[in-house]
Amino acid sequence: MNTLRLAVTALCCIVVVLGGLPFSSDAQLDPSFYRDTCPKVHSLVREVVRDVSKKDPRMLASLVRLHFHDCFVQGCDGSILLNNTATIVSEQQALPNNNSIRGLDVVNQIKTSVESACPGVVSCADILALAAQISSILAGGPNWKVPLGRRDSLTANRDLANQNLPGPNFNLSALKSAFAVQGLDTNDLVTLSGAHTFGRAHCFLFSDRLYNFSGTGKPDPTLDTTYLQQLRKICPQGATNLANFDPTTPDTFDKNYYSNLQGQKGLLQSDQELFSTKGADTISIVNKFGSSQDAFFDSFKASMIKMGNIAVLTGTKGEIRKQCNFVNKKSAELDIASVASSKESSEQGMVSSF
Repeated sequence: MNTLRLAVTALCCIVVVLGGLPFSSDAQLDPSFYRDTCPKVHSLVREVVRDVSKKDPRMLASLVRLHFHDCFVQGCDGSILLNNTATIVSEQQALPNNNSIRGLDVVNQIKTSVESACPGVVSCADILALAAQISSILAGGPNWKVPLGRRDSLTANRDLANQNLPGPNFNLSALKSAFAVQGLDTNDLVTLSGAHTFGRAHCFLFSDRLYNFSGTGKPDPTLDTTYLQQLRKICPQGATNLANFDPTTPDTFDKNYYSNLQGQKGLLQSDQELFSTKGADTISIVNKFGSSQDAFFDSFKASMIKMGNIAVLTGTKGEIRKQCNFVNKKSAELDIASVASSKESSEQGMVSSF
């Protein structure tokens, strides 16, 4: 566990590469994209998500997070869903995702249901976007019209996942940089962080705040002392337990995340940074959302649509996967042929160089 915690801490120190994929400003997405080809897609996705969440309320937050972790890597293209193969190095084993992301099996359930009704029509990337929206609604959060028409990637990028996904110990500057890479501004940062109003986090992601903040041997001074003691009971040193992001309404999508930050009860350092960084322009946004759930919900809808438009594939780019965790057979065969061709060319080059 110490090794894993150190690995995560190391990740949080990675400087975000500003050469990542930018957001797509010309994507042609439309909420009515499947009106004629798969008119029941919304109800099909909702049925699976609703049934799963009855047994596992935490899944709603996990599905929102899965969409986020997909979009921040090479755009909203379903790349996070791809398993390891001969030609794919899966993003699922990247440090921010490994033993952390959840809901992959739920997405596969949704895909099976949608394929039965509309074979070869609905992309896995669109399923992720719809599942996130429906999860918000089922948890009592905002509803928005999801622009649709994304296509699925033929590749994944583990290195980019390690570089682009914000870490739990990021300071405000690093958080802003990570969001700026995606074409998202400070308001988007504060707004989308509000998804931590529901769900859980593993103790090792924030245990340093409880016992040894920044190597001082003391707790994070920005933590409310009563909350600190509560967290220490949940997370004794070396624990692998889960803690609620919101100690008051852990499975409800509401504005309490911001009220918690105002009371120094942000679970992760990256949460509390939004309010406790002296002179930060994020403080006024936290205060606005803390006093008005309507303002938070309105902003969340806009930011989710904006995030969902990052570097999407449309038209003839990518494909519509038959299975969300594998590229289609023809595409896989082409990839293998390409790898073999590259290897042969490389070997020929080595022979000729002698």
